[in-house]
Amino acid sequence: MTSSIIYNGGLRTTCTHLQSGNNFETDAPLDNNGKGERFSPTDLMATSLGTCMITVMGIKAQKLGVDLSGVKIDILKTMKAEPRRISAIDLHFNFPKNLHAVDISTKSILKEMGCNCPVQFSIHPDIKVNIDWGVWE
Repeated sequence: MTSSIIYNGGLRTTCTHLQSGNNFETDAPLDNNGKGERFSPTDLMATSLGTCMITVMGIKAQKLGVDLSGVKIDILKTMKAEPRRISAIDLHFNFPKNLHAVDISTKSILKEMGCNCPVQFSIHPDIKVNIDWGVWE
């Protein structure tokens, strides 16, 4: 097993990663009867895409001798009604100044790795994924 989830009531859960014992809580969003004080399940899905992208990029970057420490990804999740679901995920990459000068070939390799991460392949094609690479365009 990967994880366990306990429903705490009040539209909140506690999620535990079984291998490490680490946990976090979720909350329903404000627009769906929750307090919006924690990640919602759909927030986690959108955030998972960003974490997966930068993780596989980091794996490849290590092999290429590039340190991606300090890269920040801002994520915007857009919801759609009827049925309620994610309609778009926008990711904006912010690279520290020391990474602006990485050569174009290495940038292309790393961007391709990010775009081909497992979460990206798991997202339904109806969900529009928009990636802004910032200074790496």
